[in-house]
Amino acid sequence: MNAPSALVIGAGIVGLSIARALAVRGHRVTVLERFDRAVGASVRNFGMIWPIGVPNGAAYERALRSRAIWRELIEDARLWHDPCGSLHLAYAQDEWDVLEQYEHANRAMRPCSLLDRDAALARSPALVSEGLRGALFNQDEMIVDPREALRTIPAYLHERHGVEFHWRMPVTAVETGRAWSGTRRFDADQVFVCSGPEFEQLYPQLYAAAPLTRCKLQMMRLAPQPDGFRLGAALCGGLSLVHYAGFQQAADVAPLRARYEAQFGDLIELGIHVMAAQNGRGEITIGDSHAYAHTHDPFDEHAINAKVLDYLARFARLPDPRVIQTWHGIYPKLTDGSSEFVAEAAPGVTIVNAVGGGGLGMTLSFGLAEEIVEGRYERRDSRLEIRD
Repeated sequence: MNAPSALVIGAGIVGLSIARALAVRGHRVTVLERFDRAVGASVRNFGMIWPIGVPNGAAYERALRSRAIWRELIEDARLWHDPCGSLHLAYAQDEWDVLEQYEHANRAMRPCSLLDRDAALARSPALVSEGLRGALFNQDEMIVDPREALRTIPAYLHERHGVEFHWRMPVTAVETGRAWSGTRRFDADQVFVCSGPEFEQLYPQLYAAAPLTRCKLQMMRLAPQPDGFRLGAALCGGLSLVHYAGFQQAADVAPLRARYEAQFGDLIELGIHVMAAQNGRGEITIGDSHAYAHTHDPFDEHAINAKVLDYLARFARLPDPRVIQTWHGIYPKLTDGSSEFVAEAAPGVTIVNAVGGGGLGMTLSFGLAEEIVEGRYERRDSRLEIRD
């Protein structure tokens, strides 16, 4: 008896996660990617596996399952990684209050701890000591190099699990049991469409009715730091406390947000919160801003990058702060608070997009793919919801 077959459209992190989940269960998997390699949001990010960014419950369990799969891939495919955790800094009492509330609410569920000023400084040589109140350290977070990972994982899936990749193969039409790239036809029992921000090219009417937009963010990479300098953890300034749902669930962030809106109104308007993560070559990725629209100008704003760098200087001093790369990424974003967009476009054709509501693909995709392929979902309002 032949093994079931599947087509996956898109070789970003979502597509690779679906391909892996199918392949390890014995499916014959073919991935179709429009470019020579993944060049979208999956390689234009910090490389953070970021459980602290999601709320408790099913999302956190999904993040931990994703992290476990990342660890398997890291070992099997020999990917660089740094299980460095994350350090969230407080330079004012209201920031410290949010960290205290978060730690109190999560101490029994997450590996987090409050650090006083001296303990925080011992965690990272980059921290600005003046005015530092303390920090929250969480052990869950891990850094990978997204450019290396998205280049290496396809070769690993092909060699280890027989997944076939067809590069420069843009898909022009999909229906039950098949997909076309121009006149070339690919047949399979199941089709998974993981097209990221290019979502409207297939099934435009479905997407026109969906609560989806696009987020554009600007990021930078700093020079390799000299003499083996390491951050010690992924660093987050206070603005991240009002950005991530995990903090909003566990703490009253409204007073802090009000203060930020008065003091940093320009940053809030641009969706800026500032984080830093270091790769294996010593380079430090920093960012980012967030702008939401269906169509974005292709131009980056130097002023936005300058604001990110100015805010970074409030909590981090680096031996070599030179900017060596700038870029922007665009990813799909759900506008109704949903945790992902998963829909049946036709019998046997499943769309998977906007993981984590958008922007948490590296953190959640592997876990979400497991749940979908295992069939632990039920249909509700054109989305698939996890069963209890």
